[in-house]
Parts: sequence; C-alpha cells; structure tokens
Amino acid sequence: MSRRFWIIPVLALSLFAISCADQRTHAQAVYMLVDTSGTYSKELDKAQRVVSYMLGTLKAGDSFAVARVKSRSFSEKDIIAKVSLGKDPMQMNNQKREFAHKVGTFKADLKKGSAYTDITGGMIQASEFLNETGAGQKTILIFSDMQEELDYKTVRDFPIDLKGIRIIALNVTKLTTDNVDPRRYMGRLEWWEKRARDAGASDWKVVNDLEHLERIFKGRG
Repeated sequence: MSRRFWIIPVLALSLFAISCADQRTHAQAVYMLVDTSGTYSKELDKAQRVVSYMLGTLKAGDSFAVARVKSRSFSEKDIIAKVSLGKDPMQMNNQKREFAHKVGTFKADLKKGSAYTDITGGMIQASEFLNETGAGQKTILIFSDMQEELDYKTVRDFPIDLKGIRIIALNVTKLTTDNVDPRRYMGRLEWWEKRARDAGASDWKVVNDLEHLERIFKGRG
C-alpha cells in the first residue's frame, strides 16, 4: 500500500478519536448536596431555586443529582433525584420536569431537620457518582452552613478523594457563634477548603450571592 493510501484511514481514525474525546470533555456532571439538618432545613426554598437554575442550564449528555445531607449521608438512599439528560429535546424536557417534581415533593414532605450533619459522607457519595458518569467536568455544590456535626459512632476523620472535582459551597450562612466571633466562620471555611484541596479538588469556591448564579459556571467549556 502506498503511503498516500494509508494516510487517509489513519487521519479518519484520528478524527474519530478526537471526536469521542471531545464529547467526554464537554459533558458535565453536577452533584448538589442539600443540608437538611436543624434550622438549616428552612433554607430549602433557596436550594430549590438553585436546582431550577441548574436544570435550565444543563445540556444533553449532562448529569445532575440532588442529595440530602443528614446524620449519615454516605448512602444512595439519600439521593433525592438524579438524571442523565438525553439528546431528544422533548425527552430532556420531560426529564427536567420529573426531576423538579421530585425535588419539590421532597421539600414539601420534609417535616423535621436531621439531628446531625454528615457533610463528609455526602462528599464521598458525590465523588463516586460523579466519577461513574465519566463527565469531563465534575462539580459538587454544597448548600450548607458547612458546620459538620457527627454522632459518636460515625467515623469521617480520614483522607478522602476528590481528585479533579470542583467544590462550590453555596449559601454558607453565619451561625450565632460566628456573629460572636467571626473567626469561627472564617476558620470553618478555611478548614473545608484545605480538606477539599488536600483531597485533590480542582477548585474551591464559596458563593453566597444566589442572585447571580450564572457566575458559578462562568467559563464552562
């Protein structure tokens, strides 16, 4: 075979490989953890608005899941809704509508907040979900005051793996003790950022202004 004839199939295979890689790169997966502990469960209206915004921005091939953070959160049973969006526009709209309905039902049925707050367990569960999607861009949204409280039986003081995952803490409200001593609030955020970066997170961000959610995903590829 002359050189001219074997170059063509090689180029075709290369273009096919680039096309496949490109699809993986542009798909994104988002896992949103919603704190349902104590008085923070009253913030669920804001969380629902974030969910609505996300559903409006996600595209075909993207994945999205919303899970609650409660006393022990390392369980698929805590996933309120999850979806991988299809390519057909009508199918995608139905998927988004069903997703929003599940989150709305959960919010309406929640009568009492959980006694403890297992943020770490939720993050471990989130990383498993995101890695299984194979998405090129993976994000964990944490809707919480970031005050982790564990019962005496729950073990979470070990290194976790968040390699390649972006972490965004949303609506990190200030506790009464933070108002007395602001160093508690700043120290809590610094501790979580270090924990996330030590676990391999690609980025860490805190967003409290929920009026400009478009800034969260600014620059998405």
